[in-house]
Amino acid sequence: MQSYGHVEKVLEAADSPSAAARSRLAASWRRSAHRHGLDPAERRAPDRVEAADLRRRRDALDLFLTIAAPRIDQLFTLVGQSGCAVLLTDLDGIILDQRVSDADAQTFEDWGLALGADWSEAAEGTNGIGTCLAEQRRLIIHRDEHFFARNTAMSCIDSPIYGSNGEILAAIDVSSARADHTEGFNRLIAAQVAQTARAIEEANFRAAFAGHRILVAESDAPETAALLAVDGHDLVVGATREARRAFGLGDGTIAPRPAVDILGREDGPTGFERAERAAVIRALARADGNVSQAARQLGIGRATLYRRMKRLGLGEI
Repeated sequence: MQSYGHVEKVLEAADSPSAAARSRLAASWRRSAHRHGLDPAERRAPDRVEAADLRRRRDALDLFLTIAAPRIDQLFTLVGQSGCAVLLTDLDGIILDQRVSDADAQTFEDWGLALGADWSEAAEGTNGIGTCLAEQRRLIIHRDEHFFARNTAMSCIDSPIYGSNGEILAAIDVSSARADHTEGFNRLIAAQVAQTARAIEEANFRAAFAGHRILVAESDAPETAALLAVDGHDLVVGATREARRAFGLGDGTIAPRPAVDILGREDGPTGFERAERAAVIRALARADGNVSQAARQLGIGRATLYRRMKRLGLGEI
């Protein structure tokens, strides 16, 4: 009876253009029913890609998965004992990596939350992973907010992860197997999911621009990473999605531009000289004042660093 009630509620909202206009959830239900042709009463198990396809997808993101792994481990340490699994997908919603306790493994396997499973919105309707990727935003899909009636026993908490080119690359998901998890508890987990997504995005960006100076710009969206990669000629050659938004850099490959043209000098909190000075101070501090070591961290020569220190009014720390 409860399943029938859910199906009726979903179909009523999906058939109402006004409901879709008022509610993001109803809009996702409408996409699921009308764009993807799904039936909320369908009982089939989630689709899975073939083993060879899964290997190909993992190989294509090998460095990214290596960077993400310890941060996924850390998140699982925080949530794993409360009946949660941590999942990482590619941009198609295919699960590429997961952490789940032995006690909960069979439950998640039965739900289809397993390696190779397709949790795109096109395949599974409204769900944390698929709808996060479709709408490119952080979200929580709690129990009966799912499209399929068979998925209403779970809560899913998700955040997108953007690649070094500013385009969406993956999603990180925490799914709960506990019926007593409240919406308030989910919001606490959501903060950890967003923090993990940001940490993965930052680490992946730094790896993509190894040897470049990385400047941290101020942003009005603290849950996202606003990073700029600057080469030895003080040209900005890379930016995270949030930095692109903040500085109007657009999508795709960035044409090298002088950092001072983007950040300004001392005008405001994101001035280039201020950001550059902070980057040099951090490098010297990490190197315990060793200029040669700090220069290597910044991807520049020792003499170049001395000149910059002089221009910025910095003595050896």
